[in-house]
Amino acid sequence: MKKIKLAVIFGGMSTEHDVSIVSGTSIIKNLDKEKYDIYPLYIDKQGKWHKYQVSEKTYKVGDKVDNIEPLDNSIEYLKQMDCIFPVLHGLYGEDGTIQGLFELIKVPYVGCKVLASSISMDKVYTKIIFEKAGLNQANYEYIREYNGNYIYVDKQFNETIYNIDELSNIIEKQIKYPMFVKPSNSGSSVGIRKAKNLKELKEAIEYAVKYDKKVLIEEGINGREVECAVLGNEEVEASCIGEVLSAEEFYGFNAKYNNTESKTEIPANVEEKIVEEIRKSAIKAFKAVNGSGLSRVDFFIEEGTNKIIINEINTLPGFTQISMYPKLFEAVGLEYKELLNKLIELAMK
Repeated sequence: MKKIKLAVIFGGMSTEHDVSIVSGTSIIKNLDKEKYDIYPLYIDKQGKWHKYQVSEKTYKVGDKVDNIEPLDNSIEYLKQMDCIFPVLHGLYGEDGTIQGLFELIKVPYVGCKVLASSISMDKVYTKIIFEKAGLNQANYEYIREYNGNYIYVDKQFNETIYNIDELSNIIEKQIKYPMFVKPSNSGSSVGIRKAKNLKELKEAIEYAVKYDKKVLIEEGINGREVECAVLGNEEVEASCIGEVLSAEEFYGFNAKYNNTESKTEIPANVEEKIVEEIRKSAIKAFKAVNGSGLSRVDFFIEEGTNKIIINEINTLPGFTQISMYPKLFEAVGLEYKELLNKLIELAMK
């Protein structure tokens, strides 16, 4: 049988560059070499494309990529492929940008298309779609940085310009402490801070706008953090659910990738009725953003009420062998290698 020519792209220009290296090299190692001719491509932080020579090295977050050579005409190179597997987390890889390139050159690719990718990368617009879908969410506000001041955008999209003091006073009247301040377009919890008072709120806003001019401010939920993986195009299946047990106050970048005390429990010890509600909500969220291929959908189970509150959707979640997305499907009988086959098959449909 003729092998499928498959490009696997990793790295990229986002703040999640280092995480993408770990995900991408893990996928390359685990692809079925009898089924695919693999063409690994690395994009550096400046956006330059390189061919990557597969090595036995196991990368960790922060490791630099070696065994690379420059690629001069990336578009012509990609046009020769039967399928592309982008393993690019964050901006320029998960936000619809590179998906638009694949559409233009007419090569099938793994994962969500342009619309779903762009909506899901932008936390504010994801919120708007989820509201329309009737999914429970934390109370939130939306602001934008503008010439040293801030535009406050109300629920009817009316805009008013305030300085940091005026804005913070308005926000604390709308949302209870503690609250989370998040860049609207950033992943792996980069740029996020928790605020417990007015001083911390101002500092968190000023910190978040270093990563994105658009900022989401969200009421903190006291509850368990759980995640559900989804797979499919029109016929979508949901995995079991896993629970995040963060070793730090919240599951930020350091807690995710550097603190070995952070743990995940798969499957989560949650009553079946709640599990089924989360699985249905994960599929609903995926379809609401017009998803295809894969996503991981994150939720809270509120303490005391057991209310299910959606947090966010990740259209290109971490993909190492110990990442939550593949582990969730492994727990229901779909092994890592077979999951990769399934995703490529979905792309080529």
